[in-house]
Amino acid sequence: MIDPALLRENPDLVIRSQVARGSSPDTVAVAVEAEKARRQALTAFEELRAEQNAFGKTVAQAPKEDKPALVAQAKELAAKVKEAQQAANEAEEAFTRAMAAIENVVIDGVPEGGEDDFVTLREVGEIRTFDPAEFPDGPLDHLALGEKLGAIDMERGAKVSGARFYFLKGVGARLEIALMNYALNVAIEQGFTPMITPTLVRPDIMAGTGFLGAHSDEIYHLEEDDMYLVGTSEVALAGYHKDEIIDVSNGPIRYAGWSTCYRREAGSHGKDTRGIIRVHQFNKLEMFSYIAPEDAEAEHERLLALEERMLQSLGLAYRVIDVAAGDLGSSAARKFDTEAWVPTQGAYRELTSTSNCTTYQARRLNVRHRVEEGGKTQHVATLNGTLATTRWIVALLETHQQPDGSVKVPAPLVPYMGGLEVLEPIA
Repeated sequence: MIDPALLRENPDLVIRSQVARGSSPDTVAVAVEAEKARRQALTAFEELRAEQNAFGKTVAQAPKEDKPALVAQAKELAAKVKEAQQAANEAEEAFTRAMAAIENVVIDGVPEGGEDDFVTLREVGEIRTFDPAEFPDGPLDHLALGEKLGAIDMERGAKVSGARFYFLKGVGARLEIALMNYALNVAIEQGFTPMITPTLVRPDIMAGTGFLGAHSDEIYHLEEDDMYLVGTSEVALAGYHKDEIIDVSNGPIRYAGWSTCYRREAGSHGKDTRGIIRVHQFNKLEMFSYIAPEDAEAEHERLLALEERMLQSLGLAYRVIDVAAGDLGSSAARKFDTEAWVPTQGAYRELTSTSNCTTYQARRLNVRHRVEEGGKTQHVATLNGTLATTRWIVALLETHQQPDGSVKVPAPLVPYMGGLEVLEPIA
């Protein structure tokens, strides 16, 4: 949730953020009133409780003959205190619900609007062109290449699990493992602690990260167990320090989480149904940082630079976009997407994103750090960014394909492929 002090002191800023996101500003007015009611109810309870404590001393010191009447009054007062406490609890719950309806306050400079209103910050790398003399029918798409290489099997994936599932096999499986290991080593070199994370989480963890809002239909829910399958290891990593006071005085705590991820892809029927661009299950290596709030924006740029380093090293042309407020998701105050060029689509497609969630997730999950030795605590900021995922195979195969249907392995991946430099067709 957002900082309650911000809601009290600058509600107009919160309203502007909601409007920029395309969300209702009425949620702010509701939260302001709920916060007032909460404070009033708490004050009333505390005053009655103080009165009860003082009256208790009076009863204890009263003469024996006066005590029956005083005890009766004490019981009446106790009933009032109980009612006031119940009212305070209900007001607190109403305030929590109202705050949960407000998304993170966007950072100054984030474009307003929806999915199509992003701002392109830069385009990097040379978009590959294909000589008609060598590719008379044009380049093959990643699925055709994957089938020729014996790397991707969508047909049997559908037979076993249904639409949008697949098998990676042979060099396809090796390529994904190589990509993930390369990304993991890059993360380790940059001070990230590697983590293999749970892929099932409790409702409070999923809700705490902000994923049970407008896009909750994207998440698989196991009703019998009341557990959720994660769509990113960000969820487990955000919950890792729930209800803890952590030490970021000497710099951020950084994790690199490797996990299988699951997404229902609700509402995407007819979109990207060919191949492995939009699927229900995939692997991903996610960077996650806990950091002092004042250092969050610099950390965001650092995560983005690591994503760009990966893309450049693998010979992929890409662009970086500043995602518009209405397409951020509830937790992010700013998000940068890096989109690689996919030759057969003639378009950039998202491969990675990195989000600055400021203190929004940490407030919901109660993750704090101590500002000074023995002093008060404040909530940390959290950030996340993808360093590699299954979808990268799409751009890698299409960008590095050769006229005979083979695919050159980018140099950084060769050691992770056991020295294999070219993926050769088997069909």
